[in-house]
Amino acid sequence: MSEIYDIGYRHYDGPRLGRGYSTRALAVHSLRGIFGLGRPARSKIVPFSLTTIMLLPAVVHIATMALAQQNLIPYSGFAVIMQAVVAIFLASQAPTVVAPDLRHRVLPLYLSRPVAISEYVGAKVAAMTVALFVLVVLPLTLMYVGELVIDLPGPPATGEFIGSVVMALVLAVLLSAFGLALASFTPRRGLGVASVIVVYLLSSASVPLIYGTLYSTGNESAAAWAWLLNPFWLVDSVQSWLFGTPPHSIESAAYPSGPASAAFLVVLIGLGMAALALRYRKAASR
Repeated sequence: MSEIYDIGYRHYDGPRLGRGYSTRALAVHSLRGIFGLGRPARSKIVPFSLTTIMLLPAVVHIATMALAQQNLIPYSGFAVIMQAVVAIFLASQAPTVVAPDLRHRVLPLYLSRPVAISEYVGAKVAAMTVALFVLVVLPLTLMYVGELVIDLPGPPATGEFIGSVVMALVLAVLLSAFGLALASFTPRRGLGVASVIVVYLLSSASVPLIYGTLYSTGNESAAAWAWLLNPFWLVDSVQSWLFGTPPHSIESAAYPSGPASAAFLVVLIGLGMAALALRYRKAASR
């Protein structure tokens, strides 16, 4: 004879928040994880230390600007100047976004809810994009506010500042797509950090070498394309085309044509997103 026991389960009668809410919640959760919020104190050391390092040149720049009465660091070149710090931030924090879900094999649990692969990938890329965007734009904004407060001779460089903010967003999307794709190929955080930083070092070291070799042999047009192998100089080339800012490559070398650089940039972002989606699709099928 069977018996029915009331163990306290109740049907949910509240509002159905839908897939959009789930995606936003995943993005916010990932963003908090990047900065170590809600995690042990040691998880906050690296992101906040790197953010402080990014702010230090802005503070020094404001003091120098007040003394020299001129803007010494161009807004359009700030990301190129600080690219090593940005790359370290990406390498150190990208694995925290993708590695835990892969290592603990909880991806099928996420996808058992009304969240598709594209939405999952979009949430992760959005979180990393916001983190990188804040990292670059915060010192830029501080420098611009300092320029307005000091009231330098002549009009403020508002146009250049706005252009640098727009391109900071583009740079953040590009770095997030490729950084997360590289870090997602291993569930081990250390290997993910190494893979991102090695690719950045290779691109940074090889570009001047390739450019110098091609330029010395008389292939100036081909040499200009070498700068596009580094994401920071690639975005800088598009910025030069869109906003008329001077190039910030080594020795101010020439970039390829603006439309070609922009097309290459869009293709790279698409490839990074596609690689990330394919990686998670494969992981979800296991």
